[in-house]
Amino acid sequence: MITVRKADQRGHANHGWLDSYHSFSFADYYDPQHMGFGPLRVINEDRITPGAGFGTHGHKDMEIISYVLEGELAHKDSMGTGSVIRPGDVQRMSAGSGVRHSEFNHSQDKGAHFLQIWIQPSVTGIDPSYEEKRFPPSEKEGTLRLVASSDGREGSVTIHQDACLYAGLFDGAQQGELALAPGRLAYVHAVRGDVTVNGQALAAGDAVKLSGESAVRIAGGRQAEVLVFDLPQ
Repeated sequence: MITVRKADQRGHANHGWLDSYHSFSFADYYDPQHMGFGPLRVINEDRITPGAGFGTHGHKDMEIISYVLEGELAHKDSMGTGSVIRPGDVQRMSAGSGVRHSEFNHSQDKGAHFLQIWIQPSVTGIDPSYEEKRFPPSEKEGTLRLVASSDGREGSVTIHQDACLYAGLFDGAQQGELALAPGRLAYVHAVRGDVTVNGQALAAGDAVKLSGESAVRIAGGRQAEVLVFDLPQ
């Protein structure tokens, strides 16, 4: 089964300093038909104005991945970790038994544009942890680069769930394919550009859910960037 969700069907909240689109129910946006997909619980496309950000707040028992598209995002948490992530960086924070952190755009003239992704973990109450790695465009061009996995293989960040996250850049004749094991789900989010996934045309912000499919097939990209989730049911 293949189900397309268009970008304009997402939830939307504009707080002035934060303009956010929600792929799944989040905060004041509630849709019982879109509560998540497998353990994938949140994909928020956030734009933060210069000099603004999320003040210190808490999380528990969630795998949180930040994927920056434009600008810079400064992170500081109660584990003593602090860094600035930029386009090409993937940051993973396992909230575990509880962690507090903040995220700020310290630029005074440029906005920050990023995706915040939450995946429900397969274990709870673990010690909080943090990891960050860089995946340059050359590693994603015309292919699906593994950026997060349960075992950290191929240099990916490690998440506490039997799930994999791939990132790819596709333009022109470039194609990509990801085989899916029986019983697995796949979720594809078009980050930007235009692309065709299993015959379905997607534009920036669109997504497609796949169940009972043997593979994810990507083609017809026009300056496209995609994220592909390989998920348990």
